[in-house]
Amino acid sequence: MTTFDDRERAFETKFARDEEMAFRVVARRNRLLGQWAAELMKLTPEEADAYAKTVVHADLEEAGDADVVRKLVGDLTAAGVEMNEAEVRKALDAQTIEARRQLMEAQ
Repeated sequence: MTTFDDRERAFETKFARDEEMAFRVVARRNRLLGQWAAELMKLTPEEADAYAKTVVHADLEEAGDADVVRKLVGDLTAAGVEMNEAEVRKALDAQTIEARRQLMEAQ
């Protein structure tokens, strides 16, 4: 093995680890967003857990955060909670930070 091969393998390993961490942050963030929205909708703990799972699954519909934002705005509005896209995006940013913090502490 050459030094170049070792470096290439190290970069590939780091890339894979970074991608896995990014996926975990987004999944945790979506779960936290679901719990946040469930609290606003005054759902029971069981309903809140189920709802948080639907938010995680909603993110798999298309690339980016638009599908999650659209789901949350629609669900909150349907539940009679005054909410707009800007407020949901603000919560999304806050929950991203919280998700990253939680995962860093868990390591």
